[in-house]
Amino acid sequence: MNGAESLVKTLLASEIDVCFANPGTSEMHFVAALDRVPGMRCVLGLFEGVVTGAADGYGRMAGKPATTLLHLGPGLANGIANLHNARKARTPILNIVGEHASDHLQYESPLRSDLPATAALISDWYKVGGQQSIARDAAEAVTAARSRDGQIATLILPADTAWAPGDEPRVAQAPEPLLQADVNAIARAVQAVRSGKRVGLLVSGPAVESEGLRLLSRFIGKPNVQLFAQQSNRRFARGRSHLVVPRIPFNIDLAVQMLRDIETLVLVGSHPPAAFFGYPNKPRLLMPADCEVISLLEPGGDTMHALAWLADELGCPAQGQAVAEARRPEMPDTDRLDPDTIMQAMATLLPENAIIVDESVSSGRSLFKFTDGAAPHDFLQITGGAIGSGLPMATGAAVACPDRKVICFEGDGSGMYTLQALWTQAREQLDVVTIILANRSYRILHGELKGVGIDAPGEQAHSMLDLERPALDWVSLARGHGIPAVSVNTVSGFARAFRNACAHEGPFLIEALLP
Repeated sequence: MNGAESLVKTLLASEIDVCFANPGTSEMHFVAALDRVPGMRCVLGLFEGVVTGAADGYGRMAGKPATTLLHLGPGLANGIANLHNARKARTPILNIVGEHASDHLQYESPLRSDLPATAALISDWYKVGGQQSIARDAAEAVTAARSRDGQIATLILPADTAWAPGDEPRVAQAPEPLLQADVNAIARAVQAVRSGKRVGLLVSGPAVESEGLRLLSRFIGKPNVQLFAQQSNRRFARGRSHLVVPRIPFNIDLAVQMLRDIETLVLVGSHPPAAFFGYPNKPRLLMPADCEVISLLEPGGDTMHALAWLADELGCPAQGQAVAEARRPEMPDTDRLDPDTIMQAMATLLPENAIIVDESVSSGRSLFKFTDGAAPHDFLQITGGAIGSGLPMATGAAVACPDRKVICFEGDGSGMYTLQALWTQAREQLDVVTIILANRSYRILHGELKGVGIDAPGEQAHSMLDLERPALDWVSLARGHGIPAVSVNTVSGFARAFRNACAHEGPFLIEALLP
């Protein structure tokens, strides 16, 4: 048994059975080991950003890591943007990155790089594996990826560790228990609520998944407690029967307005609410300047325990309160296709138990108001702001949940970053409906120009933000990657296409042409 075989057997013994891969020469022994050791599903991506983004979507929905297989420093570097998004989401991912053979690193060959330094940029844990310790190192990496509610672990394996004799396969140990809330912080939060202050409870992570929302419903009866979610979250349980928790808006003025009356802000596994960017003459933090901030625990801690403890101390009902049903969406009363009517029509027609992946950026900011009362679903979103996550994330989510329809809202500009994910969806016949919001521009950046005080951009500035001359043809792009596609420009046309796409098994793309 060589090291590559020892690695695969250790991963399988540790319940890691999906690998998203874009391998090269240094990983050929690992590729060969996949034939000799059955049980690993290996999914090829044509670009490393697709590989890492798919691992993100998989980890969010499966609740366990997939592994990536990447080629040297440049391969890892190509995947960093979506690893950044995954790290912000606390998605568990294990990166296996091939390196030159140990005795070859002394030479300045073309692909030689400082791979540990690259791994350090984006990893919570990283290590260079050694000969005859590959199983031990891999098991340690799996444990690291599963730690602290999800981490990015990167195991760098010189090529000779793959062809040299391997150590006996191992089973990864369970991670250390999650850190629990600070008793003094709990006491301060209880005192703030009992004093009658207007208290905001800002949550993220497991708190906005199904079990977490049930815990949050225990606080409904506290009239001076308001619930808020971070603007960006790993996975959000949404739709009928789920508690509606408002997100902090992206827009600074709207966010400040939402939090204007909060006197004490209690953070439960979340960060203080900061503006997405620093703008001239705008605040950096979104709560009032005199607002008291109490952090019950850092992100990555035991959020569920903290919420239950706080609710118990406040005497909240053990079962929580019944969730008021949000109004069910209805089809728009116009045939004009725009972002709002697309969201409204999709929400009305959404299949039960779907997974929505949202990278619609500027166009999709009204999505939540239409989907509060839609069919129950999970909502995944870009968490680190590095665009190019939507198509790969939908790919990984579909691998994790083959029995659920995945709906991907994608902006035309951001979709071009990782267009190759469509090929993987076609090859694997993944059940993904992609909706391209084709406004033929980086529309969010037009708003950002105004945000930094540039009200009258010239022709050169406009040309940097528009996707014209030529316009992108998403129907041809999809078909070129093996996916059936249609283009629509009316609500009735979109509704018809969406119904057909949801009835269709396998990938399908709808290009929605916006005015």
